[in-house]
Amino acid sequence: MSKTSIIEGVDYGPLAALIGQWRGDKGTDIAPEPDGEENNGYSEIITFEAIGNTSNAEAQDLAGVLYHQVVTRSRDKKALHNQTGYWMWDKENNLVMHSFTIPRGVCVLAGGEVVDPNVLDVQAAMGDKEWEIIQSPFMKKKARTVQYHIKISVKGDTLNYKQTMNLEIYGKQFEHTDNNALIRVK
Repeated sequence: MSKTSIIEGVDYGPLAALIGQWRGDKGTDIAPEPDGEENNGYSEIITFEAIGNTSNAEAQDLAGVLYHQVVTRSRDKKALHNQTGYWMWDKENNLVMHSFTIPRGVCVLAGGEVVDPNVLDVQAAMGDKEWEIIQSPFMKKKARTVQYHIKISVKGDTLNYKQTMNLEIYGKQFEHTDNNALIRVK
């Protein structure tokens, strides 16, 4: 069994469609700059690995998927982003959760109900009582993430997503977006 295979007997619900390795080279990143915005094309590899069940306080059962995402800017082939985290499925409450850290001092716990089993749609906001964004003092002062939203849809071996982070940066509000279409490669 490969590291990314589904573990027998675990119900991953809508997360099962993610498991494997995905590649995409048509990404678009709209990022803030002091004098406006920057539009970066990018490629990326995302690996989703099944990790099995987790029980919380013997009252909540979650199926988990570990992921690692590496994003490379198209124009210079430099790493633009490196992120790791988890997607969790709470079958009893029909809920998906997405937790991750960005190596700039930002941690996000986003969540949402599953309406369509082919779509993962989660959100978080700074100060939200349930789905929170936590940041270092530097990031709160210089590049505060106020809201986070990602919507992923999977059809067969194609994964599309759009991610939005609302930022307070360079003395202004900015909607930082990323989107890409990826193909499962294994």
